[in-house]
Amino acid sequence: MHPSEEIYCEKSTKLRGKTVIVGITGSIAAVECFGTIRELVRHGADVYVVMTREACKIVTPDSMEFACGHKPVTDLTGRTEHITMMAARSADLLLIFPATANTVSKIANGIDDTPVTSFATVALGSGIPVAIAPAMHDSMYTNPAVKANLERLESWGVKFIGPRRDGVRAKVASKEEIVAWTFKMLSRNYLQGRRILIIGGRSEEPIDSMRIITNRSSGMMSVEIARRAFERGADVELWMGGCSVQLPDYIPIRRYATVSELVSMVDEIDHDAVVVPAALADFAPRCTAEGKIPSDQGFELELDPVPKVLPLIRGRCPLVIGFKAESGLTRQELADRARARLEKYDLAAVVANDIDVVGLTSSSAILVTATEDRALTGTKAEISDAILDYCMKKL
Repeated sequence: MHPSEEIYCEKSTKLRGKTVIVGITGSIAAVECFGTIRELVRHGADVYVVMTREACKIVTPDSMEFACGHKPVTDLTGRTEHITMMAARSADLLLIFPATANTVSKIANGIDDTPVTSFATVALGSGIPVAIAPAMHDSMYTNPAVKANLERLESWGVKFIGPRRDGVRAKVASKEEIVAWTFKMLSRNYLQGRRILIIGGRSEEPIDSMRIITNRSSGMMSVEIARRAFERGADVELWMGGCSVQLPDYIPIRRYATVSELVSMVDEIDHDAVVVPAALADFAPRCTAEGKIPSDQGFELELDPVPKVLPLIRGRCPLVIGFKAESGLTRQELADRARARLEKYDLAAVVANDIDVVGLTSSSAILVTATEDRALTGTKAEISDAILDYCMKKL
């Protein structure tokens, strides 16, 4: 058994039955390929690698064979690998990662002088999806010839992934972004063309310059819903308060700290659906002290109620899914409170959960709609799928 088989479908079966050809060109970013290929295998992809000679100077074919379990193509032979592996849609996706400006320009102009460009020619001629993750200095992106070549390939249906911008530097797309786009390109895009806003995280109401009133929400559920919606083809935006989880770098994110800041953003909502797992404060300090209140003396803290955000959101969007967190209630009591919120704010659904049984990666909840109370159990990713399944029926 090849070592790569030990990690096959280790994380999910999302890519089971899918064949991904990874084309590696001569960028130093090729060192990122090993981890990305392994991640694709962990989700069930059958990965093959094709390399240019320049790429072989940066990463060895042996290391790529270890990563995917197949001997890489480094030269085209009498077996016509570019035909047998790409034609007749035997491959589901050609992912060129990283792609130099040289390779991008050759593909755009039909130049076939490396194994990778030959694979690209066959893929484009056979209707096989092509994704390219460019890796070049920022000044090369603004070169008129390179810009024209990028635009030409986009007009042919090529999907460009990245780059990530870090000031004046352009970095190749992250492993997470490439894997997410692979999911998106190879799955049924039930939410394609739909704009979905996820509002998550926790509010943080300042007492003074150091102390805040907040809660223990991690923001994990919000991130999982955003990821799953992205994978289903939606145009996703994530508005995030405080959180303790890593945020996806491939989804547009806006940050807020207080409920009042979030309220000021509501008028910008113009989405098909809004999902609100955010854990927002009910009260905020009447006044915020300047500096740090001395710790060697007592003080009185006066609280005022903050505006309820859900009715404001509902006024901007017809499909809103709220959340209700409670503690120490029976299942029926929890469902009843969720239904009361559903009816009060005219929501499409409310996801109710008992905070006493919520874990970091798993949860148990009730999806309350106008017609049913449905139990949801499993990982937060699985519960996110159930919530989005409901969204799909209503959109």
